[in-house]
Amino acid sequence: MRYAVKLVEADGAFVATCRDLPSFNSVGDTVEEALRESVDAIALSLQGYMDAREPIPVATDKKRGEHWVYLPALDVAKVGLYQAMLAKALRKSDLVRLLGVHGPQVDRLLDLAHKSKLEQVDDALGKLGYRVQVTVEPMTARRAA
Repeated sequence: MRYAVKLVEADGAFVATCRDLPSFNSVGDTVEEALRESVDAIALSLQGYMDAREPIPVATDKKRGEHWVYLPALDVAKVGLYQAMLAKALRKSDLVRLLGVHGPQVDRLLDLAHKSKLEQVDDALGKLGYRVQVTVEPMTARRAA
């Protein structure tokens, strides 16, 4: 999962914005730092959609001058779990019953700030008829994509 981020230099810093995520904003002293900080800022923005039970915005194609920012595999899996729940019209309480766990455990599975085990998210997705698929690619391919 990736989103296109635009960087604008302002007052000696690089301010990041994302067309697809209006609530997103980030800043860094260098381009590299602004892009690194953008990963957490995108996750925070996506968490807002999840907390409000709103659909996750689809990432549009990158435009000239924008940079791809990729989310970590665990965050992608958690967003996928949330999207699977929306597709099946399930609430957290439904997932609690389906998984046979306590409510806080499901809360953590849907919390992008919590470092769950990928296997736990994959197991939950499996109960919904989904699976996690991870790919590995060279960094140069990511930049060119």
